[in-house]
Amino acid sequence: MLPLMSLKGRHHGVRLWTRIGVDSPSLGCSVATWAITTAAPGADRNKDDTVIKSNKDILLNSSAPFGGPAMNRRQVIGTALAGLAATALPGLPAWAQPADKTVDVLLIGGGIMSATLGIWLNELEPNWSITMLERLDGVALESSNGWNNAGTGHSALAELNYTPEDDKGNVHINAAVQINESFQISRQFWASQVRRGVLKNPRSFINSTPHMSFVWGDDNIEFLRKRHEALKASPLFAGMEFSTDRAQIAKWVPLMMEGRDPGQAIAATWSPLGTDVDFGEITRQFVAHLKTQPNFSLQLSSEVEDITRNADGSWRVTYSDLKGDAGERFVDAKFVFIGGGGGALHLLQKTGIPEGEDYAGFPVGGSFLVNENPSVTVQHLAKAYGKASVGAPPMSVPHLDTRYFDNKRVVLFGPFATFSTKFLKDGSYLDLMTSVTLENIWPMLDVGAEQFDLVKYLAGQLMLSDADRLAALREYYPQAKGEEWRLWQAGQRVQIIKRDKEGGGTLKLGTEIVSAQDGSIAALLGASPGASTAAPIMLSVLEKVFKDKVATPEWQAKIREIVPSYGVKLNGNPDMVQQEWTDTSEQLQLASALPTIDPAAYGPAPANAGAPAPSGVVKQVPDIAP
Repeated sequence: MLPLMSLKGRHHGVRLWTRIGVDSPSLGCSVATWAITTAAPGADRNKDDTVIKSNKDILLNSSAPFGGPAMNRRQVIGTALAGLAATALPGLPAWAQPADKTVDVLLIGGGIMSATLGIWLNELEPNWSITMLERLDGVALESSNGWNNAGTGHSALAELNYTPEDDKGNVHINAAVQINESFQISRQFWASQVRRGVLKNPRSFINSTPHMSFVWGDDNIEFLRKRHEALKASPLFAGMEFSTDRAQIAKWVPLMMEGRDPGQAIAATWSPLGTDVDFGEITRQFVAHLKTQPNFSLQLSSEVEDITRNADGSWRVTYSDLKGDAGERFVDAKFVFIGGGGGALHLLQKTGIPEGEDYAGFPVGGSFLVNENPSVTVQHLAKAYGKASVGAPPMSVPHLDTRYFDNKRVVLFGPFATFSTKFLKDGSYLDLMTSVTLENIWPMLDVGAEQFDLVKYLAGQLMLSDADRLAALREYYPQAKGEEWRLWQAGQRVQIIKRDKEGGGTLKLGTEIVSAQDGSIAALLGASPGASTAAPIMLSVLEKVFKDKVATPEWQAKIREIVPSYGVKLNGNPDMVQQEWTDTSEQLQLASALPTIDPAAYGPAPANAGAPAPSGVVKQVPDIAP
């Protein structure tokens, strides 16, 4: 019987540690936990390490080849068991070392999601201790950064992929209503933070920007007409106008009409309720406020290496100080939130919770053409969305956008899909490979076989030349001059692939909360609509992992103070919609005139206050997956 011991060392680019216990047939002891990290000699281990790890209940198996360790079913495919003879150095594994800090809540990632959850929890439980770990040198430098996303306040006013057409020609608006209602929660949440002084100068992060759908061709025009008619059933879309009149459309978007073929049949819808949002600025202001609170700490340049369960049910998170010489550090937390954007999947896999085994990820990047010429930007005030190409993921719907950065107005067009095996813009090219496990490889292959249109679309996008991108831009802005535009690489997104009941996979739109059964840890996976609905998504996290707390009168009262419509379906309450628009527009200093809702036009609210569903069947494609 051998005592617990550890091995740590490096040899030819290999780092090894193992925890040895008792009763191994080959070594006279059992291995309770082992992990091997490999990297090329001289490589940056913080980016390009390939990790193999097993749960503490995996033992050395006498039937394994050469008496070696049995394969763990979460083991990353393609990683070799090399360097087992690495030089041994004394040291203790993470589970045996004292924590540098113990906190109530640990937030992994310094983006809009973690920052929003931090604000929620700081309001609901101001005495809870919260620590945020961020891998980069500042917060909001990845997907939340304003230049790394489209900045659309997604409320389904313009995005055609949220209103699919079924096989009978009916337009379904359920998803559009749900997304719009979610964005109203975000508006209320932000307005509340303005009132509290957490958010300052609303024009620095949100600006009125009409949202439009713009199409050409008889079939697309007919679809847009039917969509507009269907959306009239919801007060959330009041004030939306439809037009095929070129003069009217020219009033809305003169830039898009100048030089356009007079014989081209076009149509557009226009809503004054749209917004442009700088989610990076919101994140920075949220974190700046949290840093003034006595129970909050921010650790930058801190990369999470491992996440393991403690005996008391809390979590031990091991992280490295990338800028100092502190080496590995350890923090214990009662609750952990993994909001690391594209990095969330890898971190979820480190936890070993079975709920994470159903998921894989597929990275898709995007680039935009940018114009900062004032003579151009002054002529365009809208986010004008077109119709997606066949097979295009939801983030790749083309749109010509007004954006605001530091009070400067610019115009962006895109996105053009790009592909990299990185899961983060500042990630590793090994991200995709090291995310593959024995549980998720078949769903990934299944999606690859079923979504051939997506594969063709991505291949075509990767082959685009500068001339091709300019031609695409001129479909929306006919007189665009190539020399006035520059290409900008935006952020990476990781589309969810989820294992289905048959063992295959589904490529999904949206975000999903994945949590342990006991609610002690949760991760957020997915992309669109993402940041626009951070407030309701984090509210859903609270409902899922702090269910008992949410049910208390104290939390209920505080949540309703922050979000007055909490628990109410706005779609069935036109008076409340009007009041919410009025209140939030005032607090957020939104400039557009609000539509007036006539409650009589909508009749009594149905019991579930949802949108009526047509009877036809909607073909499932990546941008409208259930």
